[in-house]
Amino acid sequence: MSGDGGVGARAPRALRVVQVGFHVDPQGRDAEALLGAWPTLPGVAAGAARAGVEVTVVQAAARRQTLERDGVVYHFVDDARARPLRLPGGVRLPRRPARLLERVASLAPDVVHVQGLHYPLAARQLARALPGVPLLVQDHASRAPAGWRRVAWRWGHAPIAGVAFTAREQAAPFFEARAIPAGLPVFEVIEGSTAFTPGDQDAARRETGLFGDPCLLWTGQLDANKDPLATLDAFELAAPRLRDARLWCCFARAPLLDAVRARIASSPVLRDRVTLLGRRPHGEMESLFRAADFFVQTSHREGSGYSIVEALACGTPPLVTDVPAARRVVGDAGSRTPVGDARALAEAMVEWAGRERACTRAAARAWFERALTFDAIGRELRAAYEALAAR
Repeated sequence: MSGDGGVGARAPRALRVVQVGFHVDPQGRDAEALLGAWPTLPGVAAGAARAGVEVTVVQAAARRQTLERDGVVYHFVDDARARPLRLPGGVRLPRRPARLLERVASLAPDVVHVQGLHYPLAARQLARALPGVPLLVQDHASRAPAGWRRVAWRWGHAPIAGVAFTAREQAAPFFEARAIPAGLPVFEVIEGSTAFTPGDQDAARRETGLFGDPCLLWTGQLDANKDPLATLDAFELAAPRLRDARLWCCFARAPLLDAVRARIASSPVLRDRVTLLGRRPHGEMESLFRAADFFVQTSHREGSGYSIVEALACGTPPLVTDVPAARRVVGDAGSRTPVGDARALAEAMVEWAGRERACTRAAARAWFERALTFDAIGRELRAAYEALAAR
């Protein structure tokens, strides 16, 4: 009997995809420690595997190791040439990561998924090692290159088959700089997700000490891009109509710390109702998000919006600026206001504070489960892989 659907016909095999990471952990951690420190790496790979893709990860590392987890095989390749050569004057010269390229080629992939647009020369070397195999390169908060770097990016990315961004609009500066080929297929893929859950808000408030009605949480660097001063301006405008509101701010790098402290000191409202929490371990962030009624962020630019994803996972509606990544991640589960528009954000704070909290929290978590989990990312990736394989 023929093999066209008859008895004994073989089911089509799963698409074989190799996800490649060229970044070498500067701390030199072993495989288990690295997967724990970089949870998005195994989360995304396992999500794609659950979506029906045969996934293997090849990751540049300080030592050679192989392990299997959740249906994914991880090859950590000790290829020092994955690290750029540092020349006098701070110049970084890429080198050919031969061991890593050989390992990828040995796996005979149908599609290769490269993590990071900022390895254009390595991407070209990979394409040469795998003629005819489509390469999908995913952005991770890169900036479009300027000057002579545009030439290197253009040359390196010439053979790639597709590119992935959190939001399609983010590709525009790269096309304008001719850093990626004109007409290249663009796929929308969320960069990462989280295992955070809503939990009990009252217990989280007892644990963290956060309070307020509403209780607003801000996280991010105290820098011009995150624009904490816009958040303070908005909160000061909203505060007269939100008598019991409190704003809590977590941050790490803080070039604007003096300006933020001066702004708070200049306002009786901000002095009484804004608390700078400073740096907090990532392990505490789940409880902080659970304790808050709303997450506030006033970024001018976002690569993916990990903090927004974490807030939504905890059922905390985000009140954020209307940048492409946030537009894609937030959906209708929160507010998006123009960048730098403190008055619009203040109105959003007041309007959302008047909504039924149980409903907004449930809607935030429901949107996360529908669109932002690792399984949702896996489905997005499978669609991208299949589209490229079909081409």
